[in-house]
Amino acid sequence: MNSIVKALFNYLVRGALVILPVAAALFFIYWAVSKLDSALNLSNVFWVDQAGKPIYIPGLGILTVIILLIVVGIIVTNFVTEPIKKWVGRWFNRLPVFNVIYTSFKDLTEAFVGDDKKFSEPVVVEVNETGLKKIGFLTQKDLSKIGYPGDVAVYFPLSYSFAGQVCLVNADRVKPLKMSASEAMKFIVSGGVSQL
Repeated sequence: MNSIVKALFNYLVRGALVILPVAAALFFIYWAVSKLDSALNLSNVFWVDQAGKPIYIPGLGILTVIILLIVVGIIVTNFVTEPIKKWVGRWFNRLPVFNVIYTSFKDLTEAFVGDDKKFSEPVVVEVNETGLKKIGFLTQKDLSKIGYPGDVAVYFPLSYSFAGQVCLVNADRVKPLKMSASEAMKFIVSGGVSQL
């Protein structure tokens, strides 16, 4: 009887190891999409039923965002010239609080999906003499403008998080990593447990 319980417990643990990551990923995707859809869904503003109650149309918020992004992409690609982009950028830079938020999100977005991706050079940094090393992404190669010639900026993402920290590191301690940027990010975010 004891061996049956042990075997069932073993199957339970193995099943949990398979199901929990899949369920967590699906739940997170469902949660993010449903929150985004409900926040951006304007169907309950424009449509009401016969009793005057708002009608909610699932998926309309996400569809609205996708269409808006495509339309803006078409306009910016085909009609907005470089001088107009620079003029808008200068105008945004004059707004004190908006400037900080706008430039931070703009730089972060361009770091992942822009033409000039910032997290494209995974590196390993020797942290101290004991041999401790950290994996990060080289983001700036020349820091002489801020008084640190010979140092570089490395972004170290945190495991199981979208946060991270930027450190100034002596260039001699930074070595390129022989893996793609996406493999490095996956390895770091998973806490080093993902397959290489």
